[in-house]
Amino acid sequence: MGGLSIQHIMIFLVLAILLLGRGKVSGLMGDVANGIKAFKKNMADDHTDASMANSPAGVTPSGKIAQEEALKPVQTPVREPVQPG
Repeated sequence: MGGLSIQHIMIFLVLAILLLGRGKVSGLMGDVANGIKAFKKNMADDHTDASMANSPAGVTPSGKIAQEEALKPVQTPVREPVQPG
């Protein structure tokens, strides 16, 4: 009493499919899957960032020195001068 049974869930799913259409439901599920993939990727990136912060003397887990990245020249976009019209 008061809880969701399997019958309630099935009725809800049938109504959702009827109202939204099969294309929108599959599109929503695809968006959810992409969101989960992005979340997992970001979690893995955060994990590697944390392991780099714990590494001694700026050495990355791959063995490269972090300073090499800092010494690369930075390319700045060149802006053309604006001429008064």
